[in-house]
Amino acid sequence: MPKIFEYFGFIFYFYSNEHEPIHVHVQHGGKESIFDLIMMNGELLEVRVREKKSAEPLPEKDKRIAEEFIRKYHKNIIDKWVKFFIMKQAVRSTNIKKKI
Repeated sequence: MPKIFEYFGFIFYFYSNEHEPIHVHVQHGGKESIFDLIMMNGELLEVRVREKKSAEPLPEKDKRIAEEFIRKYHKNIIDKWVKFFIMKQAVRSTNIKKKI
């Protein structure tokens, strides 16, 4: 389960047996939601939120913060997805300490 980002208590990560569409799990305060990155022709069209069946979902405020972060860092998320799932290489977690 590679952790890819930390951002003011938010943890962004993949599970090691993931599937498409490209998506990232986000935990904060013991709650978790999943964010799908919907792409077309290399451009981010939409970020869709879905709930993980075995976890309490993030509150709306936290979902907005996580989505804003994902929109800003979506290229980094995709790069880490490709590196981990396609190239089978380890990815490093990045701790973002500047508010977006």
